[in-house]
Amino acid sequence: MSHAPGSLTNSTAEQQLQGLMERVMVSVVTTLPCCVFLFINFTMLFILRSKTVFCETSRYILLYNLLFADTVMLVLSQSMFLLSNSRMRLTYPVCGVLSMLGVLTEEISPLNLVVMSLERYVAVCYPLRHASVVTIRNTVVVILALWAISSLNVLTRVIWLLQYPFEDLVTLQMTKLCSAHVLFLLSMSDHYDRAYTCLVFVSAGVVVIFSYISVMVAARSATSDKASARKSRDTLLLHLIQLGLSITATIQNPLLMAISTLVTRIVLVRVQIIFYVFIFIFPRCLSCLIYGIRDQKIRPLLMHHLCCRPKTQSCQPRLGSF
Repeated sequence: MSHAPGSLTNSTAEQQLQGLMERVMVSVVTTLPCCVFLFINFTMLFILRSKTVFCETSRYILLYNLLFADTVMLVLSQSMFLLSNSRMRLTYPVCGVLSMLGVLTEEISPLNLVVMSLERYVAVCYPLRHASVVTIRNTVVVILALWAISSLNVLTRVIWLLQYPFEDLVTLQMTKLCSAHVLFLLSMSDHYDRAYTCLVFVSAGVVVIFSYISVMVAARSATSDKASARKSRDTLLLHLIQLGLSITATIQNPLLMAISTLVTRIVLVRVQIIFYVFIFIFPRCLSCLIYGIRDQKIRPLLMHHLCCRPKTQSCQPRLGSF
């Protein structure tokens, strides 16, 4: 019995060491693919600014906007994941800033996919009007509108967040790990988030499916350039998959809550890590895989820049031309 306290201390220290090693392993497993995908994303962003043809083509400008938002979101999500994995508790203001930046960039993806799908729809179904409708100026205006809509959503969330009586708290230090869902301190803010998310994804899904069906019909009835129509159809199908993965990310928490009633805590943590990799990290890099591999103009440049970094001149899109 005299050795019991020492055995208990050794057991506790061993459990703490095991927990620390597991957190380190999780951090490494998630950070390595994240860094690889970030490197590819940054390479793609560099390529899209290095050639005039990319800067003066609307669909490549839209792709740049999508990659930029996904890259920022990937950096923010991985940073918050590492903070949570290290059990670091932030203050409400710091968590609020990080979470709202994440919401801002996260909402850009489905909205941008809608615009890219409509651009392919016009290109295939109305090729004679494509040059007059999809101009550089119109593209820039649409991109600004996307960021304005997402910013308005963030502002609304901040207003709901400020309704909480923070002055009654003893300290602004959070008792839970930082996440956007933890900041739903009022029930109305949670209801607003669900309604807005449902509206965005239902609208985006309808538009992408409509564009896909229209392009599919056009590809079957086309008498010329069937290859281009089929390629646009496949691109829209991949956009639909991207949208589906983004929708899955919005229902991650309810899924985890349902799974938590069936498995142990350790298994739940591992499932959460798998969800994070395949629902948050992978969709942020799917655009690179879609365009980096399938696009004949980007693929050779991507393969070349992944091995070396030649000096090229950057460019700025000219609003007055297409």
